[in-house]
Amino acid sequence: MNIEKLHKKLIKKKITLSTAESCTGGLLSSKFTRLSGSSKYFQMGLVTYSNNAKVKILKVNKKIINKYGSVSPECCEAMVQGLSKISKSKINISITGIAGPNGGTKYKPVGLVYIGLTKRNKTIVSKNYFKKKDRNSIQNKTVEKCIKLIQDII
Repeated sequence: MNIEKLHKKLIKKKITLSTAESCTGGLLSSKFTRLSGSSKYFQMGLVTYSNNAKVKILKVNKKIINKYGSVSPECCEAMVQGLSKISKSKINISITGIAGPNGGTKYKPVGLVYIGLTKRNKTIVSKNYFKKKDRNSIQNKTVEKCIKLIQDII
């Protein structure tokens, strides 16, 4: 299923959607909002790029970031749960990762991306590793994965 089919399905099923993006910088939100009629389901797209934004807007506990880092399943889960409280959307998705080309470490390499998803009261966090080391490719692969995850749960 491509984004256009997902768009039509979200409208037909009256499923609302919101995003909180870090390493993709709004790319996922842009994919939806470039389609006419997306206002029928797309509630909000937040770019919480800095740790400060994650704490102030999404209410991620500073202790989570200090202990696990902003690129961690714990932070990703806190991001999506914070988003779901703000947005009240049926589906909420959060993204945090290292798009590169810099910033990677041995334990958190470039291409490591966590995607959090809530539907009603259920939350899943997906760990992904995109091996292409260029920033554009990692961001685009992340968005493709998000679209697939949304398709799989609706």
